[in-house]
Amino acid sequence: MAALARWCVQRRLLSVLLWLLAFAGVAAGAAVAGTTYSNDYQVPGTESGRATELLHEGFPQLGGDSDTVVWHTASGSVRATDVEQTMTRTLDRIEDLPGVASVTSPYDGPGTGRISEDGRTAYASVTFGDRAEDIAEGEARAVVDTAKSAETDGLQVELGGSAVALTESSGGHLAEIVGVMVAAVVLFLAFGSLAASLLPIATALVGVGTAYAGIVLLGHAMTVADFAPMLGMLVGLGVGIDYALFIVTRHRRGLKRGLSVTEAATNAVATTGRAVVFAGATVCIALLGMLILRLGFLNGVAVAASLTVILTVAASVTLLPALLSFIGMRALSRRERRRLAEHGPEPEVPTGFAARWSAFVERHPKVLGAVALVVMGVLALPTFSLHLGTSDQGNGPKTATTRQAYDLLADGFGPGVNGPLTLVTKVDGADDKLALDNLDGTLRATDGVASVTPVTFDADGHTAYLTVVPESSPQSKHTSDLVDRLRGEVLPRAESGTSLDVQVGGMTAGYDDFADVIVSKLPVFVGAVIGLGCLLLLLAFRSVGIPLKAAAMNVAAVASAFGVVVAVFQWGWGSELLGLGSAGPIEPFLPVIMVSVLFGLSMDYQVFLVSRMYEEWLETGDNRRAVRVGLAETSRVINSAAVIMISVFLAFVLSGDRVIAMFGIALAAAVALDAFVLRTLLVPALMHLLGGANWWLPRWLDKRMPRISIEPPESRAAHERLAAATDAEVADVLAEEERQRDVRDIPG
Repeated sequence: MAALARWCVQRRLLSVLLWLLAFAGVAAGAAVAGTTYSNDYQVPGTESGRATELLHEGFPQLGGDSDTVVWHTASGSVRATDVEQTMTRTLDRIEDLPGVASVTSPYDGPGTGRISEDGRTAYASVTFGDRAEDIAEGEARAVVDTAKSAETDGLQVELGGSAVALTESSGGHLAEIVGVMVAAVVLFLAFGSLAASLLPIATALVGVGTAYAGIVLLGHAMTVADFAPMLGMLVGLGVGIDYALFIVTRHRRGLKRGLSVTEAATNAVATTGRAVVFAGATVCIALLGMLILRLGFLNGVAVAASLTVILTVAASVTLLPALLSFIGMRALSRRERRRLAEHGPEPEVPTGFAARWSAFVERHPKVLGAVALVVMGVLALPTFSLHLGTSDQGNGPKTATTRQAYDLLADGFGPGVNGPLTLVTKVDGADDKLALDNLDGTLRATDGVASVTPVTFDADGHTAYLTVVPESSPQSKHTSDLVDRLRGEVLPRAESGTSLDVQVGGMTAGYDDFADVIVSKLPVFVGAVIGLGCLLLLLAFRSVGIPLKAAAMNVAAVASAFGVVVAVFQWGWGSELLGLGSAGPIEPFLPVIMVSVLFGLSMDYQVFLVSRMYEEWLETGDNRRAVRVGLAETSRVINSAAVIMISVFLAFVLSGDRVIAMFGIALAAAVALDAFVLRTLLVPALMHLLGGANWWLPRWLDKRMPRISIEPPESRAAHERLAAATDAEVADVLAEEERQRDVRDIPG
């Protein structure tokens, strides 16, 4: 690491140019290639997946995205001559637009039944030639604008569907801008130097920007969800700014101790930079743990987020030292530079609130530990009511046209019309056709079914499908119960004595199958992530207790963060106020991605906190001193880093995307609890209570383990030489009555 940092500093212009060239090259490639994101939740081998395959094989014309145009009259009827003429002309114009394959009007034969009983609401189906992810936003926008042009004072027109959702504002890049601005303010307050405060942001932006463009290219090689770039940016900005903050802090400390700019930058990367690489590796391991689930949808998310973390770490240990050498002594504030010139190098001793807090935790570990446990336990309680399910357009903001179309359909035709179930089967002979004809009446009599469409056969008569409209909404548990009832009771009886094998598909069925697969694999996944994280900590700190405590803390952080998410999004506490729509279930894939990201981020603070304690333990063998000094010297930078990360994460609530907002609130809550409750309160309290047992490792295991050190031996020797050279200055500082006592000298 030292050699790499020295090379980057000595060739600082080349280092910066190489990064800018990489960013420009990847961005240009992404602009030429375009995006090919896909939100394909289908899992091969599930019943809903087989239903989709059968439907596409027998009815390829149904492969395009189907959206709806809904209109509602404040008074009168949609059958009124003026309304019918207006909407018929509008639908004809929509059918002639580029990308539109067909339009089914409620005023024609095939569309009858699409007018509500009260005659005040009607809807038409607009079928595109491509799937939603392949539709250009301009094509969808043309449909929306054409439909909206029919609106009058007494006629409301709204649109729903995946393609229409592409046209709704996502907040642009407001979230990133707000997050970066807040981070800049926090950094300036922490450093007092404008140049130093801008470097972590510049480093993170270059790394994240390169990764963002790389994710666009990645979408051409594998399935990548449309929220993966935003998730990568969310995680990348948070950890990227934090990693750079830790390195710049170490660099500034070196300058204050009399090192040259080159020596300080090299030493910062050789010491804190190694911890950054280690922390980044733990984040990537946690993210790539999703690969063991063997779900194509999550594989793309895992690789995309890991790519972002890798590039932010690379920028922190290569681009950042080059930038530090450019600004020179301006990494310090004017007052710090003036003091350095007047008084010479001075050691940086932990005093003030950090020192007092560290001593306070040492004096009251039992009480403070109990308080921390109560706080985490109370916040985790909502997790027990976690409901995984479909978050649809009915959960969108009330101002969105998709939400209004959803509500109009639910009011006029019942909530189930927004998420019908599709029953598909192969047909072999007259007996099968007769059984399908009889199935219609059986389904209508089934509890929870609102309506059933007639059976439709393909051209050869070998495949058939029919649509079942539930009485409940797509995200309702009653709809999931109906899927189970159809699969377990109704359809097996109807298939008896025939060769029929009816598969139940549709939105709710697909999400339920996806959730079942994830839940069944979740224990293995969580076990693998925890196991790999513990193994890394075991190798780094050569202790059994440290990894076990870290695993317990990570589980606590995840559980409490889930509790906050459930309260906000599932229970609806403040979701409408925040512009996040109405209450609804939690996305099935959210637990997996959140566990990966949260475990990785939790490991960051564990590494930075415990590595300083471990260094002090190796030097003194005094656990109380090690915990006290480690907490006092790292708590301020950890808290600053946490404030930055929380600000970045919360800013993504402004993105307008419900899924990204879930991630933002969950990660912000987890980081806040991790930094301010776990790492600065519960962890040191437990370590004080356990004493020397924190660092226990069986001798037989110690002999067989490879030796990995976050702080290299040569850096430790350099620290000792620096300490010896500044002993006199330390004595002078501690002798001043105006200054508080160094936490190192507080008696245990």
